[in-house]
Amino acid sequence: MNTSISATHAQTAVLATNKVIRNTYTLLSMTLLFSALTAALSMALNLPHPGLLLTLGGYFGLLFATARFRNSSLGLAFVFALTGFMGYTLGPILNAYLALPNGGQIVMTAMGGTGVIFLGLSGYALTTRKDFSFMGGFLMVGILVAFLAGLGAVFFEMPGLSLAVSSMFVLLMAGLILYETSNIIHGGETNYIMATVTLFVAIFNLFTSLLHLLGFMNGDE
Repeated sequence: MNTSISATHAQTAVLATNKVIRNTYTLLSMTLLFSALTAALSMALNLPHPGLLLTLGGYFGLLFATARFRNSSLGLAFVFALTGFMGYTLGPILNAYLALPNGGQIVMTAMGGTGVIFLGLSGYALTTRKDFSFMGGFLMVGILVAFLAGLGAVFFEMPGLSLAVSSMFVLLMAGLILYETSNIIHGGETNYIMATVTLFVAIFNLFTSLLHLLGFMNGDE
């Protein structure tokens, strides 16, 4: 009897996990497409970058709203608002890179690298089903340190530190992809809206960090 109950619970847990995975990757695909559309619109209209303070205010404000309403349909609206806003801020950055001599190649290489890293790491976590929860504390501290160092690099105009921060973010976002995918598989994250946001932010930061590093290596920055 107990064995039967345990088997039923295990089967229910597996079905719930599979549903979260399916919903997460469906929503992630939709938000990536929506963000790409807003970035393209921002580029076509040649919109100016909103600036650091407005960008941070919009990002953290929409992130807070998404987390606040993650269990309601309003949370979905905030997910698209957040990813659309991030796409808008990406438009002027892409325009700046495309204006460079090797800009098109840099953007395409960064995009391809981001896709390969994300698919490779997600596929690895999904197939091996390894538990990467031990990385949680390290990633939290690392992202906070890198974020503060990035702000310092902007305010004090330190290009060397800015490059170091981009390198840190590439490694940290790769770790975040592994961690969050593992978190979904093992039931640590049961809300597909928050899982989507975490993976989207990892992909976004990975792409912009690769852009920065590739631009420097090509001698265009």
